[in-house]
Amino acid sequence: MPRLLAALLTVAVAALLAVGAALGVVALLDATPEQPNTPLITYETAGRER
Repeated sequence: MPRLLAALLTVAVAALLAVGAALGVVALLDATPEQPNTPLITYETAGRER
């Protein structure tokens, strides 16, 4: 019985650690600022009338 209890406790702790790590990764991804969506290259259209 003690081995079964130790195994169940190990599984529960591992599951809690996995959930905590996943939530931490999501929190870190939400904390990074959004990058501006500016194009590196812009093309001028030739012969465009204004």
